[in-house]
Amino acid sequence: MAVMHMNDDLRLILERIGQYSTRRYQTRYWLQVVNDQYDKTYNFFINIQPKGQRVRSIPLHTVEQYNLSYLEKIINEIQKNIHLSFMYDGFTGQKWPTTQELIQKRKHYDE
Repeated sequence: MAVMHMNDDLRLILERIGQYSTRRYQTRYWLQVVNDQYDKTYNFFINIQPKGQRVRSIPLHTVEQYNLSYLEKIINEIQKNIHLSFMYDGFTGQKWPTTQELIQKRKHYDE
């Protein structure tokens, strides 16, 4: 499979976020980024939870360039365009290359 450039990955993710974040009344939306250490990919999901209902998690895109600097650039660009919170899974103990901040403070119950 051909390696995608950041603009392609970013465009796909933003398009798909736009499809699913319809801003319904009393509905929570957030993005989830999962570090798949086995396949060496980063998987993006949008989570949607109407009040009083279960969370629906929809896959958005898989970033195949397994590089934290690349991922950090994509996330920074998403944050400039979309104001949703992020949840990270599989990044325990890892830091962002430019800020040296921990990506994920502690493991989640389902990791």
